[in-house]
Amino acid sequence: MNVMTDHDEKAGGERSKPGLADRVYHLLYSRISNGDYPANQKLPSEKVLADEFGVSRPVLRAALERLREQGIIHSRQGAGSYVREVKTAPLGFARVETIADIQRCYEFRICIEAMAARLAAARRDTGALAEIGTALSLMEGATDSLTHREDADFAFHLAVSQAANNQYFEASMRALREHIYVGMKLHGQSLMTDGAQGLREVFEEHSAIFAAIREGDGETAERLMRGHLTHSRDRLFGGALIDLGRG
Repeated sequence: MNVMTDHDEKAGGERSKPGLADRVYHLLYSRISNGDYPANQKLPSEKVLADEFGVSRPVLRAALERLREQGIIHSRQGAGSYVREVKTAPLGFARVETIADIQRCYEFRICIEAMAARLAAARRDTGALAEIGTALSLMEGATDSLTHREDADFAFHLAVSQAANNQYFEASMRALREHIYVGMKLHGQSLMTDGAQGLREVFEEHSAIFAAIREGDGETAERLMRGHLTHSRDRLFGGALIDLGRG
């Protein structure tokens, strides 16, 4: 699977380019927000990024230009693009400080993302499906390479929330980006101990969610998203959840 290809750009004509640039923008924004590209660090070359995302250089440049306009990166003549600053989300959540916080984040995600998946199945359009499929293709490549990519994982879940066409789902996901990333990183590390089998199982869970959304089956999409997040939490905690009761 490779949704973001130059062949697709040519087949879709000029109208497809803004969509591709938008997806690349979100993936790069996610990496910068998560600290994969820290402040003052130079981004990989345009050729490296274009090859990685499977897009043409003009598409990549459109995504970089959007990041420049928002003050997230800046360019130095003849030296490439550098990370400047990431604007924080307006919603306020305290930083993740304990394992219990990660469990609470999973609880919240199970509630909102399961419903977002149901709504996404009812409201998705071609662009939304392409967005989810792009993230899934990146996850597939990582799985085949026996690695876990938190940026692609988050991009998948964010794309589902966007497909629900309700800005509150997306705003919540963006505000929780750092919290979700912590859980995803730890979950990815736990998956690596299982080797190919664990990574493949998680990829198949995502694939099934995408299929249900694409087919417009909201009930199944909700059930599969809830199951996926529950499985992720349980794999991370080894089935031994923390008692979050007050007394």
